[in-house]
Amino acid sequence: MKKVIVATNNEGKLKEIKDILKEYELLTLKDVNCNIEVEEDKDTFEGNSIKKAKEISEILHMPCIADDSGLCIDIYDGWPGVHTARFLGENATAKQRNEYILEKMKDLKGKQRKASVKCCITFYENGNYIIGKGEIQGKIAEKPRGNKGFGFDEIFELEDGRTYAELNKEEKNEISHRGLALKDLLKKLENHI
Repeated sequence: MKKVIVATNNEGKLKEIKDILKEYELLTLKDVNCNIEVEEDKDTFEGNSIKKAKEISEILHMPCIADDSGLCIDIYDGWPGVHTARFLGENATAKQRNEYILEKMKDLKGKQRKASVKCCITFYENGNYIIGKGEIQGKIAEKPRGNKGFGFDEIFELEDGRTYAELNKEEKNEISHRGLALKDLLKKLENHI
């Protein structure tokens, strides 16, 4: 089984990746005693995911998978986008970020609440990279709902009226932006390896 580093310390993200990429032995940065934090300073999800995968792979001399993903709100031209995890500063919690977004949008109705979530995931090995992408449309809920997710899951509402945080693991992996990006990546990896 091929060993691959996953460049994240986010447990929720890691779990989703492991659930889909079952035919790889996925190691975390903690598993290999790597505490390097790659600065996400690119202006696209793709740019950040390539940068993270490349830097970690070249430091550890192992293949690496890295993703970047975020919430993109239409009325704000895709904000917070690549800054989803950091727009209130490095130490803000997901709850604080979600509350900020809900407060900012409290007077917006219907189509004004449209949003999407996007994910770009990169596999990097020996100077070569393969990219998987996923995106799903929805809207910002009027209040947080559900307790099964992480990040912005409790405020991102799908077209069927449920938030990400109201889905079980299998449902979320089937339709989520990260699930779609991972499946896209997996298909491309099968042709590569």
